[in-house]
Amino acid sequence: MHTASPLMMETTMTLLSQATACPARPKRHRGFFALFHNLAALRRQRCDLSRLDDHALRDIGVSRSQAIEEASRPVWDVPAHWHR
Repeated sequence: MHTASPLMMETTMTLLSQATACPARPKRHRGFFALFHNLAALRRQRCDLSRLDDHALRDIGVSRSQAIEEASRPVWDVPAHWHR
């Protein structure tokens, strides 16, 4: 078994602390990636909705025509509460 020297451990800890001390990304980047993630999730959900059978649609109180209408909306046509 190889044991690390104290100098090697100190160097490793210094490198790790420097790596984690990076400044945070600006909010606009986090906002952009969050928006992209949300839009992708919305698209997946709309596709999933369009694949539900009539029994599942009845369970959630949505008609086939409502499901098709919702699934055909463009990805940028987001719910109103996202605009706040």
